[in-house]
Amino acid sequence: MLMHKGTVPLETPRLALRRFWPEDTPSVYRNWASDPQVTRYMRWSPHQSVQETGQVVESWVKHYSQPSFYLWLIELRETGTPIGALEATITSENDACAELGYCLGRYWWGGGLMSEAVAAAIRFLFQEVGLNRIEACHSVRNPASGRVMEKCGMTFEGMARQKYYSPTEGFQDCRTYAILRGDWTEYLQISQQFHTQN
Repeated sequence: MLMHKGTVPLETPRLALRRFWPEDTPSVYRNWASDPQVTRYMRWSPHQSVQETGQVVESWVKHYSQPSFYLWLIELRETGTPIGALEATITSENDACAELGYCLGRYWWGGGLMSEAVAAAIRFLFQEVGLNRIEACHSVRNPASGRVMEKCGMTFEGMARQKYYSPTEGFQDCRTYAILRGDWTEYLQISQQFHTQN
């Protein structure tokens, strides 16, 4: 049985993961939601106005009353700048399984920030919520997303043809990844040994 905690604050060396609030709307719109490059392979289109972003953020805020709702705003700890979002959708309570989805503002691509955020979420979901399996997928045309999964210890499990529809790019063939609680524990042990030796 899962022990839902809701979207609680998480921290990494460079990032703070927290709930969205209505006052975040202008930054969300400016930093990623309105950018066609960021949303290119998403299931949603770039927002056309701050008002549209505001409506979406308000709907998220309402869902925070549900203990099984996990959606974090990612911000830089040093400046408090919102730079992206990370969601974990519980796909099966019985199977203790969830699927991750994320996006990051284009200005912050390539610095390992998304991997840092995803790793923190994986740790929380295994240690605190009690998940056994965490899944994710990415369009074959967006390999950078797959590198995030690999850096976090997720294993490539196969291809899924036309898994989802992107309003911009159409149906997307995807690479699917997953990590099990046992994989994660082993991955942590290996990482700790490596850092100890070096």
